[in-house]
Amino acid sequence: MVHIDGKFYLVREDVLPEAVRKTLDAKELLESGKAHSIADATQKVDLSRSAYYKYKDSVFPFHTTVKEKIISLFFHLEDRSGTLSQLLSVVAGSGCNVLTIHQTIPLRGRANVTLSLNTAGIKEEVTDLLAKLRRLEFVDKVEILGTGA
Repeated sequence: MVHIDGKFYLVREDVLPEAVRKTLDAKELLESGKAHSIADATQKVDLSRSAYYKYKDSVFPFHTTVKEKIISLFFHLEDRSGTLSQLLSVVAGSGCNVLTIHQTIPLRGRANVTLSLNTAGIKEEVTDLLAKLRRLEFVDKVEILGTGA
């Protein structure tokens, strides 16, 4: 699991600094095979290698942060019959594949559940799925614990 510090923001491309946009372009050249090295990619987009290394692990195209990724979600649920089944039904309906489930023993009428999901087949935005899950009457809390490949 990847530990993520800090907050994340969705920012429109035209307001990004030039070095960040060029870093994304260089990463795309490397992933597509149109550049064979970091030096080649940075030269093609007219970016210094130091700027590339500064931003490469911090900026990603939005689609790569969600598609073909594993996300881990934490839930705080009311302890009622069928709640986990209903929760999993919403997750399955979104197209996610459940990889792992961990549920604690309920205490004081509440249980904690952690799900690891493969989002490769998701039919909606992850934010929309989270909103649906939060609207379930037995869900007290939903958090993204982390993401990974």
